[in-house]
Amino acid sequence: MQSKSSKAGREGKKKGSDSTKDACPCGSGKQSQECCTPYLNGTAVAPTAEALMRSRYTAYTRNDEAYLRATWDERTCPKECITHDDPTQWLGLEVKQHSTDGDTATVEFVARYKINGRAHKLQEVSRFVRYDGRWFYVSGVIN
Repeated sequence: MQSKSSKAGREGKKKGSDSTKDACPCGSGKQSQECCTPYLNGTAVAPTAEALMRSRYTAYTRNDEAYLRATWDERTCPKECITHDDPTQWLGLEVKQHSTDGDTATVEFVARYKINGRAHKLQEVSRFVRYDGRWFYVSGVIN
């Protein structure tokens, strides 16, 4: 996900809320503690580019700048702030398709959100690369 316009979250979630007992914001249908939280806490590494994409979405819902930077390829990571305290209300993530070819992958997704009550959607094809067994976000093309 790219910066500001692709920040992600879920309706009703507040920064700093205890989401470990809640459904994961990434839309997997799993509990957060059994999905993205271990990646964000550093107790596990996302095994696939899709899992990394979902965890980055969850990181946007939590304004977790450190995780977003740690999972962004250092060659393309922006210097400016990635997360923002704006009025964005993130409503959900749908992964449309994903493919892996060796140590590269793409994930196409749609993220829905509201700003000041007005609905928006972000559709992006994200590129990922794997270094030493870890996936990193490289860039995305917004459709």
